[in-house]
Amino acid sequence: MNRVLCSTGALLGRPNGRRFDLLPELAPRIRCDGFEFMMYDSWYDKTDELLRVLKGLGVLFPVMHFEKHIGEFVTKGEFDEAQRRFELNCRIANEIGAGRAVLHLWNGTLSDSNFENSLKGYGILRSIAEKHGIELLVENVVCHEKDPITRWQQLVDTYPDAGLIYDTKMAAFHEQDELFCGGYQRLWQNVRHLHVNDYGGKYMEWQALKTLPVGKGHIDFDKFFNKVKSVGYDGYLTAEATAFGQNGTVDTGLLNDCFDKIRGYLDRS
Repeated sequence: MNRVLCSTGALLGRPNGRRFDLLPELAPRIRCDGFEFMMYDSWYDKTDELLRVLKGLGVLFPVMHFEKHIGEFVTKGEFDEAQRRFELNCRIANEIGAGRAVLHLWNGTLSDSNFENSLKGYGILRSIAEKHGIELLVENVVCHEKDPITRWQQLVDTYPDAGLIYDTKMAAFHEQDELFCGGYQRLWQNVRHLHVNDYGGKYMEWQALKTLPVGKGHIDFDKFFNKVKSVGYDGYLTAEATAFGQNGTVDTGLLNDCFDKIRGYLDRS
C-alpha cells in the first residue's frame, strides 16, 4: 500500500532559520502518513537536541534524506570526510527508526564531474549503511556533465542491486520524465522510493529549479502514476514541495492539498 510522506525540508529552510523546534507545532497540522527527515550540515553540533525533538514528535520517519554535501566530498575524493558525515547520519537514522537513506551521490557545483569517485564512494558508503541496517538509495540528482539516467545506468552496471530513488522534478529538469515513464524497465526494478514534486521550467533551466507542489508545474502526473501502477510500486512517496515563503511562515494548507492530489492520483491510477 502506498503511503505519502512529508519532507521536513518542505517545512524548514533558510527563511525560518531551519528551526527544528518548529516541528512540534507544525507536524500535527499536516495530513501525511509519516515524514522523511532531511538533515542539514548546520545541525551536527545540535544532534542531541535535534533527536529529542524528532523522537518526541511521535511520528514515523521511515526514510531519512542524508545531508547533501556528502556527495560533494565524494566527488572531490575526500572519502574520509564523506565517511565521517555519513556515519553521523546513519546514527541519527538509527535513532529515529529510518530504515532507508536518500543520498545525493553527486551534488552541488561539482555535480557528476568525477563520476569515478562517485562509484568508488558508493561502495564505501553502502558498506557503512549495511553495517547500520540501512538501505542506501541514490537519487536522480541533476547533472552538469551527463544526465541522471546515464549515471544511474553506470551505477547499476557496477552494482546491479543498487537501490534508487526517483524524483519527478529532477527527471523533468532533464526532460527525462517522458523517457523514464516510457521504458527503462531495468532501472524501475531498482527504484525503492519516490519523490513526487512538480517542475515549471524548461530543459535544464537552472533558475526554475524550484520544488513545486503537484499541479503547479507541467509534469504529466496521470502518465507518471500509470507507470507507478504498471510496475507494481507500492512503497512510500515523499512530497518535498517548498511550503514556506520569504518570511519563513509555513503554508500547511499547501502541503495538505498536495497530499490530497497525490492520493487522488493513486486512487484512480
